[in-house]
Amino acid sequence: MLRITMAIESAVESVEANVDVLPATAPATGVAGPPQGSWTYEDYLALPDDGKRYEVIDGVLYVSPAPSPKHQRRLLNLVIKLVGFVREHALGEVFISPVDLLIPGAKPVQPDALFIARTNPARIDEERNIAGVPDLIVEVASPSTAGYDRREKQDLYARAGVREYWYAHPTEITIELLALDPERGTYRSVGVFGRHSRLPTTVLKGLPFTVGELLEGDGSRQ
Repeated sequence: MLRITMAIESAVESVEANVDVLPATAPATGVAGPPQGSWTYEDYLALPDDGKRYEVIDGVLYVSPAPSPKHQRRLLNLVIKLVGFVREHALGEVFISPVDLLIPGAKPVQPDALFIARTNPARIDEERNIAGVPDLIVEVASPSTAGYDRREKQDLYARAGVREYWYAHPTEITIELLALDPERGTYRSVGVFGRHSRLPTTVLKGLPFTVGELLEGDGSRQ
């Protein structure tokens, strides 16, 4: 019995030793600055340029790992399609991370992509940041940011009044479209749309692309 117990413990230890623990977005500890909950945009600007991605939500400084090549490929494909459509119809502007977005509750946050309609009063400082509430924000899922995107960021975007939030999954090739309920200040899921579906977006009405076309582009590399 003792030998069996020792064998089981050894096997468990072996499995645990070979499990990859992926880094995840989390409050930044060990960073010189004010206490968590008290960070400002000025504090953020004083951070050293260490190549890390920082955001400040409700005064808490968060740090995120770099995105994967698959994440960036999906994001780039989507943005190329959105930029072409938005420019063709003179609807506004599309921006891609990294860009500092200053909205109520976050100074700054860095969405993967955002759209600002032509009539939106948001202030675009060409040298520094964007101050105001976008009409649409897109986040592409990754193992390191999934919980953060669906909790802190989703709640933040709803509270700020972002009309639509698209949550894209780069492997499953799906996009969940969340629409703002302005009276409740929360999102309602319109649905999770797959590769062959078009998004019933009200922010970019008439968007002609399927989810597959948005995320996979020409399909030359997956």
